[in-house]
Amino acid sequence: MMYEAYQAQADLLAPLQTAARNAASWLNHGWAGLAQLPTTRKLAATWEVFARARLTHHRPEFGITTVRVGEQDLPVHEEVVHRTPFATLLRFVRDGAPADQPRVLIAAPLSGHFATLLRDTVRTMLADHDVYITDWHNARHVPLSDGPFGLDDYIEHLIRFLQVMGPGSHLLGICQPCVPALAAVALMAEDDDPAQPASMTLMAGPVDTRVNPTAVNELANSKPIEWFDTHLVHGVPARFAGAGRRVYPGFLQLTAFMSMNPERHKKAFADLHAHIVAGETEKAAATWAFYDEYFAVNDLPAEFYLETVKLVFQDYALAKGELTVRGRPVRPRAIRRTALFTVEGERDDICAIGQTVAAHDLCSGLAPFRKTHHVQLGVGHYGVFSGRRWQQQIYPRVRELIHVSQ
Repeated sequence: MMYEAYQAQADLLAPLQTAARNAASWLNHGWAGLAQLPTTRKLAATWEVFARARLTHHRPEFGITTVRVGEQDLPVHEEVVHRTPFATLLRFVRDGAPADQPRVLIAAPLSGHFATLLRDTVRTMLADHDVYITDWHNARHVPLSDGPFGLDDYIEHLIRFLQVMGPGSHLLGICQPCVPALAAVALMAEDDDPAQPASMTLMAGPVDTRVNPTAVNELANSKPIEWFDTHLVHGVPARFAGAGRRVYPGFLQLTAFMSMNPERHKKAFADLHAHIVAGETEKAAATWAFYDEYFAVNDLPAEFYLETVKLVFQDYALAKGELTVRGRPVRPRAIRRTALFTVEGERDDICAIGQTVAAHDLCSGLAPFRKTHHVQLGVGHYGVFSGRRWQQQIYPRVRELIHVSQ
């Protein structure tokens, strides 16, 4: 019933937010003299914040239309390479780019937000690579007739996408996908699959959450898995294509994220209101850009959510050598040809230092010269794959690994 209650509230607020948006627009533009009054500016700012502070359930646009390659600004367009009911293999085609640049699959998290959260990662990678991404669909729009989607399905999607891309590709897993990425490459290596990637970069991922447990890890272990099933999994309301599908709603994940740092978000909205009142449009636009993305939520299939909590955060199945895919053991030691690069953030409070580098011990069959690790000073979780330090300090190392592994 929680999902229905949430949706009813969202439906009730929608016309009020539309009215607030119209009122704010009228105060700002309808009468120039009125718009100059301090009281009017504050009221218009309040209405604008109220109107836009709402969740959406559709993927935002990546909005990457050009990229600088060498000395040229090349146009970029998106191309659907492969599609399943649960995901799209999306390619960012750069018109006129060199044909021999490395192909890279970015494995995006399926954790309450859309792949567009990695927009900065994609934009940066595009300068030197032929970039593909796992564009996960919102489970509330996937009909029940398309069946379940669990952790095994995620792993099989990565394998299939790499096979579609062809031999010589590279894999970049960010956060949650580090576990399925490592599992996928291990299975491909054991099968001697021609499409096993030439390199695998794992960034800020929960390979072994027994190491330096964070608040997120402790929360996952605070209750038995049955509690998560009973309290956090809900059915999609009848009006949507995925009606009846059991999901972990994106709005619950967002609530959990925001509750970890509520004062930061309160301050952000207070500052946003002040920027609007002061007419500081660029500062306000930057805040809105973040929250427009942050408030776009993606429902997770219940099977995937529960299996991830159980196998990754409670049982440490991969780290303990107990993970299986369709009953088949996952053996990272089988990886011998795929170069491994792990990246961690010094201030990461989601995947702490030590949790991702644990992949090196698991990949015991990989020669030492094929393993590299980097700890980025001064960044938290998101700074590992977005922002200035990602662009200037982390990305050059990722690029070097990929290019020397060709």
